[in-house]
Amino acid sequence: MYALSTTLAVGPKFLDPEWLISTFGLIGILAIVFAESGLFIGFFLPGDSLLFTTGLLVAGGRYLHQPLWLVCLLVSVAAIAGDQVGYLFGRRVGPALFRRPDSRLFKQEYLTKAQEFFERHGARSIVLARFVPIVRTFTPIVAGASRMHYRTFIVYNVLGGILWSCGVTVLGYFLGQVTFVKDNIELILIGIVVVSVAPIAVELLRARSRARRSSTT
Repeated sequence: MYALSTTLAVGPKFLDPEWLISTFGLIGILAIVFAESGLFIGFFLPGDSLLFTTGLLVAGGRYLHQPLWLVCLLVSVAAIAGDQVGYLFGRRVGPALFRRPDSRLFKQEYLTKAQEFFERHGARSIVLARFVPIVRTFTPIVAGASRMHYRTFIVYNVLGGILWSCGVTVLGYFLGQVTFVKDNIELILIGIVVVSVAPIAVELLRARSRARRSSTT
């Protein structure tokens, strides 16, 4: 029913949402959502496109045969638990995290962007960051390192986890039943990736522009 071709997976195969779901099923989805929500090494994993594809496949009964309500419940729990682990990790490691040297996977700029996002939006960043790749992974870690009040974090974590995981999955489910979407699924998923990455690209361009201006003054 859905023909997600390899043109979508420009990167490694394990970043292709359909391959991940067809190979690991619902357990794989939950593991990725958990890791991408707050594990230090999970920032590169697909989040939005994975959940959207999950909704599509639930609608079509392909690979996933669980009811939509159960899938939404489980991905919400995975997302909330991931942020919880990220917060506790940041609270435990604290300032030492900001002294960690760059490596092949980790760049200090990821943490810096998340910190700026957190400082700009305060407690709301826990909800808003859910919809921004990379920032989504590091914001709960920054919240923990900044000693954000735990009860406040829990409230925003639960709210953000439900809005993001259920919202994107349900969107995929209902759009997956629209003929135009089914016929153009590759373009739709590419569009989701582009829209998700756009805020980060804009911020990077602004940062480079500011750096150039400061170097010329």
